[in-house]
Amino acid sequence: MRKFLIPAAALLAFAGGTALVAQMPTAAPGAKDVANVTGGSYKIDPGHTQVVFAYDHMGFTNNMGVIAEPTGTLTLDKANPAASKVSVEFPIANLRTGVAKLDEHLMKADFFDAAKFPTATFVSTGVKPDGATGAEISGNLTIKGVTKPVTLDTEFYGAGVQPMNKKENIGFIATTTIKRSDFGMGYGVPMVGDAIELKIIAGFEKQ
Repeated sequence: MRKFLIPAAALLAFAGGTALVAQMPTAAPGAKDVANVTGGSYKIDPGHTQVVFAYDHMGFTNNMGVIAEPTGTLTLDKANPAASKVSVEFPIANLRTGVAKLDEHLMKADFFDAAKFPTATFVSTGVKPDGATGAEISGNLTIKGVTKPVTLDTEFYGAGVQPMNKKENIGFIATTTIKRSDFGMGYGVPMVGDAIELKIIAGFEKQ
């Protein structure tokens, strides 16, 4: 017996006389417009927040990896941005380089010692606005039980109402450079670079 597959659009036409085709929005819901930001309390959107890290390997290549799905909060004071606060916790088990053996080594005591220190954290201590959309965020970064001060060069990326959950979303990109040896991870220096470039893609959802 021959079977026929009827397209969904045709079924809609049969059912209602006219096929109703959902249309995509003509523009993204988020924009780099501070007017879209209301301020208040936000939680990290773990599915759209990542820490990308890059390092030198023997002077031959600049390799990269990522830590995904962190948790954390943002308190954003729109009237007084300097009073804003952010706190983030990064699960070391979510680190990936794309090289399975390297990922396994990075979990060991030479590097993160993830069984003993499963998370890294950043807690802000100050925010210094820089122009209309930028800020220097100072804070304490804790990796492998060692806490050091760092400054994140941060830029507002965009904000708006997320169409699926109808909540305000806001995003930032922050960059900094740290020395891994400062956090007890000096294995392989200088064959593998001590300086680690960090790029943090941070998405938050209004609570």
